[in-house]
Amino acid sequence: MHRTPPGSLPPSLLALYPALSSLPADQLADLGQKMTQRDLPAGTKLFSERQDCLGFPLILAGTIKVVKSTAGGREMLLYRVEPGGSCIISSSCLLGHTPYSARGIAETSLSLLLLPMAVFEKLLAENGSFRNFVFHLFAERIAELMQLVEEVAFHRLDQRLAKLLVARGESIQITHQALAEELGSVREMVSRLLKGFAVQGLVRLGREQITVIDAIGLQQLADSPR
Repeated sequence: MHRTPPGSLPPSLLALYPALSSLPADQLADLGQKMTQRDLPAGTKLFSERQDCLGFPLILAGTIKVVKSTAGGREMLLYRVEPGGSCIISSSCLLGHTPYSARGIAETSLSLLLLPMAVFEKLLAENGSFRNFVFHLFAERIAELMQLVEEVAFHRLDQRLAKLLVARGESIQITHQALAEELGSVREMVSRLLKGFAVQGLVRLGREQITVIDAIGLQQLADSPR
């Protein structure tokens, strides 16, 4: 893990997080002294369940995936965090002074800044723009998680897989395990469904590659009665 020493803020930060633009110049300079930029390779574990909160991440480049694990080893992708966004699991831990309730992993190579807890609390209390940014993120993520709960509870796995493939486009580079994690299922079940889709002429399967042949057919499956 490469760390850039504290100092001036990266030029891209205010463009990605305009909520910080309202801070006076001296506060921005102070912020630069209190945050450290971290450059991490893909696959790096950023935080784990039951671990104490490390701070509030501000993503400059790359993607974090946040996943929830079961005792049996199954995983479900809860959401992704991209540049300009942040992690509501981290926010809720900071606000409630509780440990993480999920795992965060660098899905790609990643560059981020971490706001320490004291700085996060001060900004939340004193800066309206930053406070609005944080709670707007909460609203967006809760809506996404409610949609995820609805899909898992009320839609068949084949419908959800078909919908995901249509959304990803014609040529999809992904493993069956990664698809299973996104759907909250197991690799064997997803592989079985994909083979069925291939037999029906909906997709063509390759090594870590899925080519959508009949997007209309997949969409009809996704929209079929439950």
